[in-house]
Order: sequence, then C-alpha cells, then structure tokens
Amino acid sequence: MSTPSPSDSRLHVESATIGYDKRVISRELSVAIPDESFTVIVGPNACGKSTLLRGLSRLLKPSAGQVVLDGADINSFKTKEVARRVGLLPQSSIAPDGITVGDLVARGRYPHQGFVRQWTEADEQAVLRAMRQTSVTDLSARLVDELSGGQRQRVWVAMALAQHTDIMLLDEPTTFLDITHQIELMELFTDLHHVGHTLVAVLHDLNHAARYATHLIAMKDGQVVAEGAPAEIVTADLVHEVFGLRCLVVPDPVAGTPSVVPLGRDRPAKLKKGEGASVDGS
Repeated sequence: MSTPSPSDSRLHVESATIGYDKRVISRELSVAIPDESFTVIVGPNACGKSTLLRGLSRLLKPSAGQVVLDGADINSFKTKEVARRVGLLPQSSIAPDGITVGDLVARGRYPHQGFVRQWTEADEQAVLRAMRQTSVTDLSARLVDELSGGQRQRVWVAMALAQHTDIMLLDEPTTFLDITHQIELMELFTDLHHVGHTLVAVLHDLNHAARYATHLIAMKDGQVVAEGAPAEIVTADLVHEVFGLRCLVVPDPVAGTPSVVPLGRDRPAKLKKGEGASVDGS
C-alpha cells in the first residue's frame, strides 16, 4: 500500500477530528492528497467520505488537528484566498432562477474580483475556456433551468473550472446522471487531471473509481482503511471488509483496471480451473 507523505502534498489532513456539532465522524484522521493526482474517496454510506471532502474545502473546521493547504492551516486563509486555490463542486447545487449558463459560469470568477479589480479580458477568457473544456459553449445563452441533468452538471463543472484553481474537490459528481453522462464526466475529469489539475472526488461507483482514479482512498467508520493505486489495493477482501460485499475482482476487459463483480448473498463463487477471485491472484 502506498501512502503519500504530507510533506509532499499541498493538501493534507493532520490528526483531525471532524464532525457536525457534537456528532463526531472522524477522530485522529490523517490523510494526504497526492499532488496532480485523480484521487477518489470510496466507502459505504455515512462512512465520512463527504465529511472529509468538506474538511478539505474548509466547509467544516476540525475540532482538533488541522487541514493543511500549501503549508499553512487552511482556516488561516481568507475565504477568497482559499477559493483561488481550491475549487469545490458540491453534492447539490441550485442555480438562481432565470440565470443563463454564461452568467452562472462567470460566477466562478468571483474569488478574483474585488472593490478595485473588476471584470477583465482575463476573466472573459477563463470563462470561455471553461465552457469549451466542458462542451457547454453552445448553451451559453440558455437558461440553466431548461437544461438536462447531465448538461447542468457540466455547467457546474465549468463554473468550478472558471475559478482557475489547481485543486478541485468533487462531491458525488455523477449522482443522478445516466450512465452515458457519468462516463462523459469521468472522461472530462481524467482530461483535467492529465493537464495538471489535482482532483479529489467522492464516488459511490467502485468500478468508476477503480477505472479512473490514480489514487484511491477507502474509508469505513470515519477512518481510512486502505489507500494507494487501485491496482494495488482493490481486492475481494478489501471490498468485503469495507462494504460487506462478496465479490470477484477481475481485470476490466477494456482498461485492465480492477473491476468488481458482485456475487450475491447466497451464491458461492464458481470459478473455472485456473481462475482467481482477485486481480492479485488471491
């Protein structure tokens, strides 16, 4: 299992206790996000995935420990300064009534505005580039309310891109999307990773996570159970430990990455001679 060192990571958590009011989700949690990685956090419902992401984005302040961004406690920065370094695509986003796609994407430039600095050509180019990257340029004049779920999600990604941050946090970005739009978004995130962005996503789909992530973090009961490259850590034993699911882990026939095949509750594995239950031969 490969664990990145906090000293080599722009964004990491050090011995943090994170939760909501008096309800603690994670205690003494330490985890580092590898720079320029596509990191995906997986785990069962209520295991602390989104809580960790909210801590990384400064939406939740640890009651103990700290989240470190670029060598300093993330809570020591002003809000706009964090927003210039870290972009967030929340789980549920609601657009103002009557707003167009172009105007919503332009709101991603808010962290770069101020009393003195107003809209510039650089802002305009950032918005146009973000819309091109997400293939929503032709939708610029459309009302966000009129778009399909997949189109709206692309627009929200464009707004996050317009922030022009090196780090992007994505909370369940494919939820409620059909399989085609899910794959389109995952391919888009892969493209962004390839041009130097650090992405951290919470996903429910294990096979999407294993296929697209460069670094996987598996959580259970508020703690990290395993982390590393999907090919190194995704095994039938890990899936059973984290999710309580009996499965086979076999190579994805297209990508060659681990692919999880559920067995069902009462069906023992029936393997042909020479076949294994995991990509690592176990």
